Amino acid sequence: MYSPFAGRRRTRRLIIAGLMLSAMVLSNAATASAATAVAGSVNFMRTAEGSFDAFTANPTVAQQDWMKSHYWRMRAYAPYFDSRLSWASKAWAYQSAYAIYPGSSVETQHPEWILKDAAGNKLYIPFACSGGKCSQYAADIGNPAYRQWWTDQARAKLGKGYAGLYIDDVNQYRKVSNGSGVPVAPIDPRTNAAMSEPTWQRYLADHMQSARTAFPTSEIIHNAIWYAGETTVDQLRVHRAADLINLERGINDSGVTGGVGKWSVQQLLAFADRRQAEGHGVVFDATSTTAAGRLYGLAAYFLVSSGKDGLGNNQGGTPSDWWTGYDVDLGAPLARRYAWNGLIRRDFAGGYALVNEPGAVTRTVALPAGSRDLTGTTQTSQALAAGTGAVFTTTGG
Repeated sequence: MYSPFAGRRRTRRLIIAGLMLSAMVLSNAATASAATAVAGSVNFMRTAEGSFDAFTANPTVAQQDWMKSHYWRMRAYAPYFDSRLSWASKAWAYQSAYAIYPGSSVETQHPEWILKDAAGNKLYIPFACSGGKCSQYAADIGNPAYRQWWTDQARAKLGKGYAGLYIDDVNQYRKVSNGSGVPVAPIDPRTNAAMSEPTWQRYLADHMQSARTAFPTSEIIHNAIWYAGETTVDQLRVHRAADLINLERGINDSGVTGGVGKWSVQQLLAFADRRQAEGHGVVFDATSTTAAGRLYGLAAYFLVSSGKDGLGNNQGGTPSDWWTGYDVDLGAPLARRYAWNGLIRRDFAGGYALVNEPGAVTRTVALPAGSRDLTGTTQTSQALAAGTGAVFTTTGG
């Protein structure tokens, strides 16, 4: 039946729908704009390991404020760091994906959770091995009871107030060894056959997705081997269960090469692109001991920075030796990275970053007018050796 008010109701619904859509678009645009605006500055991630206790043991209010203003996130260890969360609320709690520590109650109460070889010998994560033993047993991540215990441990840590969970050893390669660190294929307790790598990846994907489901609002960070693969369903399930992928040693890893091969800078940056395309981020977690290495890491970070990513480097990253290069602000990015005079370059509103790949020839380039290095000195040209980078500010930067 025709109603003279039907058209008005439809019009009103369309107007309301339009207003709601506009609001959503503006909100999404504002969020994207906010992320883009900080892409030209450094989100610094600090590792709060034992060597850093000198700064966290009893800091003054001024020291706490300094760390709050300089550290975007901190990777911390419970229970020591629990009492520091009042001034470091963005800290992540550390937990390995499959470590069981020798001498722990877990080893004695649940020996069935430890992977074994065909002879029944306990197997390890190949790290810190000496005298026929390593520092951590390798847990059976396919065991639902182990995964539930693991989740309960994580929940207890997050309940203290940590912003997220830093999961170490998210290894898509089946990294299990004997006590000498020699790789061994563990026996799968569910089949009594050697556990294949695809099976390992399926168990790992189930494990990491379970963590994602258990903690939907907490940040989850995977310390992962970025070149281990991202083509199968299970490999992608692992990556997509994380908010951030930690790239241990970042571009400063001595194994990263030039060219376009599996371990190349180009592939590393492309990996970051794919994670960002899915709404996630990466952390270039380096350990460079030189200023040149830090500059190289900083330049590479800017090549991919989206505003959601992080950069870390222990040396030059403490309150007593802070490298002021981490304070630079290049503003919003103007475009993606591109090839420029044999280098990789990315431009920002207030500057630009340059990287020369490992194995390349030294390249000397003329710089745009008004280029200033991180000391504020005007530069007209720059020579970049292989495996180095540079960051320059320009007018307004």
